[in-house]
Amino acid sequence: MPAQRAETAGAAKWKVLAAVSAGGVIGATARYAVSLAWPSVWATFAINVLGCALIGVLMVLVSERQVVRRPLARPFLGVGVLGGFTTFSTYALDFAGLLERQQSGAALAYAAATVAGALGAVWLGASVTRRMVGP
Repeated sequence: MPAQRAETAGAAKWKVLAAVSAGGVIGATARYAVSLAWPSVWATFAINVLGCALIGVLMVLVSERQVVRRPLARPFLGVGVLGGFTTFSTYALDFAGLLERQQSGAALAYAAATVAGALGAVWLGASVTRRMVGP
């Protein structure tokens, strides 16, 4: 059993579930606040790219370099906060909405930019963090 899955074994799973739930509330609330302040498909784009950059940072700090050693940091911050903050379903809904409004060029640009931006953001966040933390 991988170490990350071992944290959900036995009675400890309730602490993990509580951490994920609390983090999810924070992440989803932050995403909702951004969508109210900036009601656009590009808000979803920014949310997903920022969330992906932060997951790159977090995974280096928690899993790779173990700078953060709190046992609930990964479930709280990664699965909870960042999982609640980013959204694939809204991305898909925004893409479909652009197509329905006959904005196929914008839909394709949005789809491609989100995938490229999200993947690039994970790589950039992880790379910058590795350089800052060191070996």
